[in-house]
Amino acid sequence: MASFKLHLKNKHKDVDAHLATYFEVPVTHADMYEYLYQPLALYTANSGKRHRPLICQLACEAVGGDPALAQRSAAAIEHFHTAALIHDDIEDGALTRRGEPAMHVKVGEGLAINAGDLALSLVTGSVVDDESLDAELKVRILKELVDMTTRTIEGQALDIGWARDGRFDLTVDDYLTMATHKTAYYSGAVPLAIGAIVGGADEQTIAVLREFGMAAGLAFQIQDDLINLTGSDQSKDFRIDITEGKRTLVALHALTHSPDARRLLEILEMRTTDQNLLEEAVGIMREAGSLDYARTYARDLIEQAKAKLDAALPASKAKKLLLSMADFFIQRQG
Repeated sequence: MASFKLHLKNKHKDVDAHLATYFEVPVTHADMYEYLYQPLALYTANSGKRHRPLICQLACEAVGGDPALAQRSAAAIEHFHTAALIHDDIEDGALTRRGEPAMHVKVGEGLAINAGDLALSLVTGSVVDDESLDAELKVRILKELVDMTTRTIEGQALDIGWARDGRFDLTVDDYLTMATHKTAYYSGAVPLAIGAIVGGADEQTIAVLREFGMAAGLAFQIQDDLINLTGSDQSKDFRIDITEGKRTLVALHALTHSPDARRLLEILEMRTTDQNLLEEAVGIMREAGSLDYARTYARDLIEQAKAKLDAALPASKAKKLLLSMADFFIQRQG
């Protein structure tokens, strides 16, 4: 099977180069570059895997379209991701991002918020300025992006609100609602739907790709939660979800299934960085079967979604890469 991991490795630099062009703009005062465009350009260049724009273009190709036509729409989604990370780090009080100080730590909270706002303006600007798309198609894509933004903000509101109010009276279904809104829409569902729309797919095919992306995006978030608990202890963010008292699928399952739930709750409420306490919390989750529960839940999501996508699309390299993407999401370790 075509390897999505290899595809990311081969193509992410193309995305990096395209994204850099959005910051090569004339300014009316030299300080605008120093205080705004340069910090955002540097932050954007410190890239993640770029899977969101790349799966958008793959979806376009998988339905028979020209992936180049989806390039600016794909970039719009990555600009949104950048804005979300900048604002999320401020809201969470996070100090690092991708191995470097978070933007608000580097340049101050005010300038970081402002840079995130510029990234949000690029979400719509990337599409509005796309000369390869007609007006009707632009409006449809913009509607997708507005809905994506709204859903993500809704999920973030739940995440922040539960933390503010010390809420642990939550269920697995509560977590799934939050994670679907906060992550699955913009990490899977909307990139694939937009790619299919640009590629000229029919409504049924668009719906299948959207559903596949939603399942993959949710599985992506669950795997992120697992990596944070069981991944490399060399990561600066290792087990920070426990320190921050995150309401993850693993934690909520353990709080309702472990005989040591009260002790786990104590640790989650401590905001501790003590490695022994963090290890104790993970041990409670492991003994409750919560790690295995999350892995199984993510794997089942992926298998069901792959079967539907496989049946809906004709054979192609792009289709194989999308199927490989789903496996990659739950197999990655960082």
